[in-house]
Amino acid sequence: MGSVLDLWLDLKFVLFDIDWLNWKIFTVGPIWLFVMLISIIAIWIGYSMLTTPAPVPLEELEEELASED
Repeated sequence: MGSVLDLWLDLKFVLFDIDWLNWKIFTVGPIWLFVMLISIIAIWIGYSMLTTPAPVPLEELEEELASED
């Protein structure tokens, strides 16, 4: 005996005609997820590089250290 949920899920998959054993789901899907992950990491690195202030030049740092002594 099936429940209403089972009937609804069976009907949903029939209506959308999704083939869950299609090779594209198992090959293109993980590759797409990998590319999205790499893109998000690249965006994160770019944003952090953009918002981080520039370091103090070495000449100014050496002058500050010399003036403290």
